[in-house]
Amino acid sequence: MPSQRSAITALKKLEADREALDQRQRELEEKAAVELGQMLLGTGIETFSKKGIRKVGELLGRLGEEEGLRRLEAARPAPAREPQASSG
Repeated sequence: MPSQRSAITALKKLEADREALDQRQRELEEKAAVELGQMLLGTGIETFSKKGIRKVGELLGRLGEEEGLRRLEAARPAPAREPQASSG
């Protein structure tokens, strides 16, 4: 039964490889989270609740980068105008 043994060995190796890949994925996800956090610090979004940040991320993710930016730019308040001096 050499073919059975080699199949069992291959399966065990596959499971070990999968575990190693899962661990690597967790490590990369942690690094990505740190990178994202560093990019966002100082933008004002750190004042949002966790729930609010997640919701913003999900909504922007559904829209995609280009459409999300377009909509945010369109919703941006106009700059305040300085009062004009009266001529008199």
